[in-house]
Amino acid sequence: MHLDATDKKLINLLQNDSKQTTKQLSLQLNLSVTAIYERIKKLENQKVINKYVAIINKHKIEKSFLVFCHVKLIQHSKEYVTTFEREILKLEEVSECFHVSGDYDYILKIYVKDMDEYRGFMVTKLTAIKHIGSTHSTFAIEQVKNTTAINL
Repeated sequence: MHLDATDKKLINLLQNDSKQTTKQLSLQLNLSVTAIYERIKKLENQKVINKYVAIINKHKIEKSFLVFCHVKLIQHSKEYVTTFEREILKLEEVSECFHVSGDYDYILKIYVKDMDEYRGFMVTKLTAIKHIGSTHSTFAIEQVKNTTAINL
């Protein structure tokens, strides 16, 4: 799908605040409300916009301890990869999981309350998954930048 300059501006505005009304967006883009509505529907139908979400304050829900956990499987076979990925989807503490190249096979982004909760997660959940050879955990000290927006 080809995105014109107006589509890109509209996407950037929606990424910044998706609760804006079509009226508010139309004023910013100098288009009619109907034109904005149609463009948004087209972007949704073409799966350029996948979904709308609320971004929560992790401190308010006691999930501000951020861990990046690198995981290496004992072997990189289809069976082991499939098993690991199926099991990781079940872990609510894992907000993101990336299959990566390099020394490790996966990088997990994990939110928990504190170090004690992370230890419990490691001991009872993560290491219970078959075929994990090793893990390496890195703890976030300070969030310097965090955005869900992809600037167009």
